[in-house]
Amino acid sequence: MNIEHPPAMHHKRWWHDHCHRAETPGHSTKTTQRHCGQVERPTSNIEWKKIKMKKQTYDLEERLLEYSVRIIKIVEQLPNTRTGNHVAGQLLRSGTSPYPNHGEAQAAESPKDFIHKIRISLKELRETQRWLRLSQRVPLIKKTELLNDILQETEELIKIFVTSIKTAEKKQK
Repeated sequence: MNIEHPPAMHHKRWWHDHCHRAETPGHSTKTTQRHCGQVERPTSNIEWKKIKMKKQTYDLEERLLEYSVRIIKIVEQLPNTRTGNHVAGQLLRSGTSPYPNHGEAQAAESPKDFIHKIRISLKELRETQRWLRLSQRVPLIKKTELLNDILQETEELIKIFVTSIKTAEKKQK
């Protein structure tokens, strides 16, 4: 394996970048040991909090995926009637779109683009909330209490996206 040598002017930065490769995805602990001679040690509380915060970022993605799965299962329970089919189509479209829209936001080309894409997810969540409430009120599903949990999750996701937009807008100013 060819080991790149540090540039003379930026020696400390090079060692920092290359000695901490194991912390980034795709680099093993062996890389850290080979470059720096260091052995992995237990993480401090501060480092653990940083790791935990990173994990929460990915938890939103997983949460949106699970939300889409739950929406699909609800749609499959709607009756095969004119009303049921209409609501099913709307619910399927709005309820599954926050997941891919969040992925688009993660790949945003600018802070403005990020905010725009997060707003689209928020709009779709609010629409989904309305369709779920309508399905519960009519009722289109026999056990309407099953919709309480998904309505609660919808409300929580709406709050998360509202907070994300506010934070992103503050950072943009």
